[in-house]
Amino acid sequence: MGFKCGIVGLPNVGKSTLFNALTQTAAAQAANYPFCTIEPNVGDVAVPDPRIEKLAAIAKSIDIIPTRITFVDIAGLVRGASKGEGLGNQFLANIREVDAIAHVLRCFEDDDITHVEGKIDPVSDAETVETELMLADLDSLERRIIPIEKKAKGGDKDSKEQFTLMSKAIALLRDGKPARNAELTPEEREPYRQLGLMTQKPVLYVCNVDEGSAANGNAFSRRVEEKAAKEGARSVTISARIEEEVAQLVAEERADFLQSIGLEEPGLNRMIRTGYDLLGLITFFTVGPKEARAWTVTKGSRAPQAAGVIHTDFEHGFIRAETIAYADYIAGSGEAGARDAGKFRLEGKEYVVSDGDVMHFRFNA
Repeated sequence: MGFKCGIVGLPNVGKSTLFNALTQTAAAQAANYPFCTIEPNVGDVAVPDPRIEKLAAIAKSIDIIPTRITFVDIAGLVRGASKGEGLGNQFLANIREVDAIAHVLRCFEDDDITHVEGKIDPVSDAETVETELMLADLDSLERRIIPIEKKAKGGDKDSKEQFTLMSKAIALLRDGKPARNAELTPEEREPYRQLGLMTQKPVLYVCNVDEGSAANGNAFSRRVEEKAAKEGARSVTISARIEEEVAQLVAEERADFLQSIGLEEPGLNRMIRTGYDLLGLITFFTVGPKEARAWTVTKGSRAPQAAGVIHTDFEHGFIRAETIAYADYIAGSGEAGARDAGKFRLEGKEYVVSDGDVMHFRFNA
């Protein structure tokens, strides 16, 4: 499952520095984990999860394969992008292809780095980008809704439903609100997502602070945190310069360096995990002597869907899922102990997978 988080931002906010740190992290991970691929503008990184190490230690697994998330470095945006200014068309095309947006905001002062707007105001920067995306979404919908409305008036059921959803989005956008603010029934969520609106995508605000503010943030990042809280969005505070330096260190030196500046882990770890959570994803595990492996499913997925992530034949021929909760697997020191404690379960087609489940699937070939 290829989940993509696009990194966006105005010029000179530290977006490229942050992405470089991500790709260096991905390159370093390649030495430990298989299937790590990188393209010039794509960083495919492992989601940090200490649980898989503990599971592997108990099962004496030879290989450890974490779950992954892809970050895409999207061309910089300038005011007027919705009308094609700068690399606007490229920016808009790329952002439509990602599942979520990591919006890098400049939260540091530096007289040597010019700000495109002439002042440091991360909340205003966020609004500039959001406005361009809303304008582009509105333009797209207003053009697309005309033929849909004609079909709806002609009695076409699907067109009526689509017209209703498009009208909801247009009303929000005309009111200066992103499409993700729409109130939807459970049945409307998927067709609404299929409208392909950029402002419907979940947002992670990445506050890029100076080195001295990496541990506790600053006045700029706190304003962004307040904005995120009001919107129901997420935010993380990191220093892109520190992250780039950490990514270049050998593993043995990282812990000491981070401790010296008051950090328990790289900020990128928090960014990766938050991006993963933002996409509504959870992890289940398969564990054995050959490998301990993490798999990604969306929250609410049922057991057959989880089986299908491993192989489509597993979903089509699904019979049962042998399931142990992560905590029970650890407490029992493995499958045998969990069985003895009565924590081993056989779950059927309606079982909703929980984050951390250790699973083995029975299926008809």
